[in-house]
Amino acid sequence: MKRLTLIWTAAWCLMTVQACSAQGPVFITVEEAGRDPDFARQGEYVGNGKGIQVVALGEHKFRAVSFPGGLPGDGWTGAAPTAVEGVWEEIGSGLEGLKKTDRKSPTLGLQPPSDAVVLFDGTQSTFDKHWKPGTKMTDTGLLQQGATSLDTFGDFTLHLEFLLPYMPEARGQKRGNSGCYLQGRYEVQMLDSFGLKTADNECGGIYKASAPAMNMAFPPLSWQTYDIDFTAAKFDDAGKKIANARATVKHNGVVIHQDLELPQQTPGGVLRTETSDLGPLFLQDHNDPVRYRNIWILTR
Repeated sequence: MKRLTLIWTAAWCLMTVQACSAQGPVFITVEEAGRDPDFARQGEYVGNGKGIQVVALGEHKFRAVSFPGGLPGDGWTGAAPTAVEGVWEEIGSGLEGLKKTDRKSPTLGLQPPSDAVVLFDGTQSTFDKHWKPGTKMTDTGLLQQGATSLDTFGDFTLHLEFLLPYMPEARGQKRGNSGCYLQGRYEVQMLDSFGLKTADNECGGIYKASAPAMNMAFPPLSWQTYDIDFTAAKFDDAGKKIANARATVKHNGVVIHQDLELPQQTPGGVLRTETSDLGPLFLQDHNDPVRYRNIWILTR
């Protein structure tokens, strides 16, 4: 039986463009994911005075999280959600009378102001001009994880769009992990946290500083947005910090951090200390295929 299981797993891996990892199959396009029947069932459902997020867990198992009033950021009353797990026959029966919805961020495709720095718009010219050697771009014009900008910044407004892989059998920090490091120092987490509780290490969390006010994660393989207003830490002439960095973060158009003070930098960035020096935009490589597009910064 074990040998047959290994053969089936190898065959499944060959069906995907991305190789299987230790965490199971990894899909980076909707077309690939469509080979898994569970992908079409995962998603958001609304109706009957509630919203339900259905999360694929692999092997035809699911988690269904029910939010009173509607989905997070779209009707949810804030009352405690309830969650159940089971096979589709059990989960699907609880969706009767509900309609599946495919939400889009209201800032998806947001165009930069005329005086913004367009770090990446899918063209070779912006890729070559703004990203350090070692950064990679796909044949379809998407930026890949592990990207560090040549440009450095102080105070700014950032717009960025990102797409997380579908990894139904992966769990925790191994499920589509990356991070958006402001100034190469402060991480706003990127992770497939769809249907999970908020935490500082889940999507939208500012690691070691604060969990998001609400989990606004969309299902994996949905394009999502971060819109971030960042104010750099301030230092006196002797190099002593006199004011912490601050950030307001919108995830998929909803404010999840409002003028949040960032008392220290985050581990894992490309800059190891807080100083008055400007810093780059760093998109972390955590060994998962994450994609980015439409990245621009307006300095203040």
